[in-house]
Amino acid sequence: MPPAPIKLLLIDDHFVVRSGLVASLELEDDLKVVGEADRGEEAAGLFSKKKPDVVLMDLQLPGISGIDATAAVLAEHPGARILIFSTFARDDEIQAALKAGALGYLQKSSSRGDLLEAIRTVAKGERSLPADIAQRLKERLAEPEITPREREILALVTRGNANKEIAATLGIGEDTVKQHVSRILMKLKVNDRAQATAEAIRRGLVQV
Repeated sequence: MPPAPIKLLLIDDHFVVRSGLVASLELEDDLKVVGEADRGEEAAGLFSKKKPDVVLMDLQLPGISGIDATAAVLAEHPGARILIFSTFARDDEIQAALKAGALGYLQKSSSRGDLLEAIRTVAKGERSLPADIAQRLKERLAEPEITPREREILALVTRGNANKEIAATLGIGEDTVKQHVSRILMKLKVNDRAQATAEAIRRGLVQV
């Protein structure tokens, strides 16, 4: 008797994407889609009803994000196995999703073979990350952390504010701002404010 198929729950707000996934995944004898939803708020309730082995979760959803939906599912079902399957995610979003409890991440532009492998890996309770992303996140964890105050200042730097303007906005001394900016440049491993802006956007440290 063959083993039971891996039951999948799809959370994605695009009907065409879900339809394509259902058609593609169910060509595999060991995969079966048992439920779909287009909003993150529905994820935990559907998980309770359908009891899937793996949840494919988009990050950009109407209402709560895929990160918050992942946390909500795992709060009720600690053993849930969630694979983030998204068009694009910044490193900080991937890191936040993994911190929320997701076991893997894959871009929607990946090959069908990569998706099948990721699903089967996550179904076993193992982490699944593309090698380049895993390396980037590893390097990021080794870097000095940007503090909340430094993020505030960095956000103002990216808007083109001078030190004097930042000091007035935050109610701190201009010398203090200069010290923070120097530390920010050092932590980001850049030479000037323009490079800091580009790096902060790349890492998702500021909202554009």
